[in-house]
Amino acid sequence: MADQESRQIQLRIDETKMTSTYANTIRTSSTHDEVVLDFGMNLPVQGQNNEPALLFSVGSRVIMNWPAAKRLAISLGQVIRQYEERNGEIKIQQAPAPGDAQAPKLAD
Repeated sequence: MADQESRQIQLRIDETKMTSTYANTIRTSSTHDEVVLDFGMNLPVQGQNNEPALLFSVGSRVIMNWPAAKRLAISLGQVIRQYEERNGEIKIQQAPAPGDAQAPKLAD
């Protein structure tokens, strides 16, 4: 199709209804049609018998179709790779199991 011209489309970004939140953890689930991402905070609490525990407080839920989820995964992979090229590997710490002596504690 030699007659087709490549056209640029202007992208406008509307941030008037945007909110920002911080999340230190994510829970994922899915259906046949969608991916569900729950973003939130792991908060230390006292469990049964005064054992340390974590409460996952969900702050935001994002639901997307599979193609959008794949685009997100690709985009995150690219931005993480760029960050690590500039700053070194990001270390992921495994959260200790509830009841572990190294479990997070509430600040004094």
